[in-house]
Amino acid sequence: MKRFFTEESRQRLEALLFLSIPTIVEEILATLLQYVDTAMVGQLGEQATASVSITTNVTWLVNSVPGAIGTAMLVLISKAAGSGDKKQVQKLAQQALFLAVVSGMILSIISIGLSPYIPRWMGAEKAIQGEASRYFFIISLPLIFRSSSTILGAALRAVQNTKTPMVISVAANGLNIVLNYFLIYTLGLGVAGAAIASAISYVLSGVLMFAACRRNAWLRWEWKEFSLEGRLMKECAAVGTPVLGTSVVSCLGYVVFASLVSGMGTTVFAAHSIAVTAETIFYVPGYGLRSAASTLIGNARGEKNIEKLKSVGKISVVLTIAMMCVSGLILYIGAAPLMRLFSPSERVVTLGAEMLRLVALSEPFFGLMVVLEGIFYGLGRTRYAFVVETVGMWAVRILLTFLCVRHWNLGLRAVWYCMIADNVCKALLFIVPFAWKKSRKRLLESI
Repeated sequence: MKRFFTEESRQRLEALLFLSIPTIVEEILATLLQYVDTAMVGQLGEQATASVSITTNVTWLVNSVPGAIGTAMLVLISKAAGSGDKKQVQKLAQQALFLAVVSGMILSIISIGLSPYIPRWMGAEKAIQGEASRYFFIISLPLIFRSSSTILGAALRAVQNTKTPMVISVAANGLNIVLNYFLIYTLGLGVAGAAIASAISYVLSGVLMFAACRRNAWLRWEWKEFSLEGRLMKECAAVGTPVLGTSVVSCLGYVVFASLVSGMGTTVFAAHSIAVTAETIFYVPGYGLRSAASTLIGNARGEKNIEKLKSVGKISVVLTIAMMCVSGLILYIGAAPLMRLFSPSERVVTLGAEMLRLVALSEPFFGLMVVLEGIFYGLGRTRYAFVVETVGMWAVRILLTFLCVRHWNLGLRAVWYCMIADNVCKALLFIVPFAWKKSRKRLLESI
């Protein structure tokens, strides 16, 4: 115990908190964007809620592309920064901007083109298909800015600047809340108003994130020096492709998962989708610590400091589990009041609160899964995360949910048990490589 609480350990704990707290705040504010949309639209009725929620999983799938690029950039830039190679950091920042613009443009074209069909493919009832399609179309228009915000934000975090993305998130969310009220209620635009408000906030976030990168001493470069480098693109692809695969496997799983639930009726799907949104803010601490752990482990790799790498890994796991125990307890106690923020329907509130109390007990496992995934990302070992996600999502969650819904005719409670089983399974699979000395040694071979 004394070895764990050394002066160096204390300093690394402080570094983790210093980096993770702004990221946690930023993630909370990003979640509030979802909360505001869901709560304000929820006051319009169950059909409006379903119109916004039915395409949520497809939105996650779209966001997985810039998310994977952002993760790759965080891993590569943090390693370069750890070794003190400022020129390499600037070159990577150039590749990040190019990939942000190109990926955003391609995703926008594809999403806009598919917007009339996606709600129907997701199993939406005919009454909400038009509204859901319009919502998805509008939020797909500013995808260049959404991609820029994600990828350039990751670049800022990689050089240990987590406060600026947090401030930008405050500005974007504040604008979204004001516009939501004005467009949804004052102008009476309903679901379309919520979409327009979100789209404008995405534009603001992307523009401000670009400006922040241009002002950062590590990331700023002269425009005449801008160039694309095949070697760096290959490195990004080597790290990012498994991350993208992980995200695609996960998001496609969520799409199938949501489509299975949507067939259970509008009320059940509304309760399910609101509960999923409500839970989001309670696992945010895990994602904040994942980003901080990935950055510090990437720095340790650049420094070739194995002792620091091990210490950061241990501290981040202990801290994440402790924080997720607290958040799980709060979620369990506040399940019903939280659901009432999003829906006036007592049926939706009662059913959704029951699901939240179930999942609250598994929050520590979810946090463990998330932070261990971040450790693997920081090590540059992204392929194993892909394997874990594939097994957990498809062999556990989807298979069991399909059997529960289509063959055994069980209710929403059984569906959420399948979701919990997936999270626990993935947490245990991430622990496996650390359980034996030989496998731990292999993880550190590239340091």
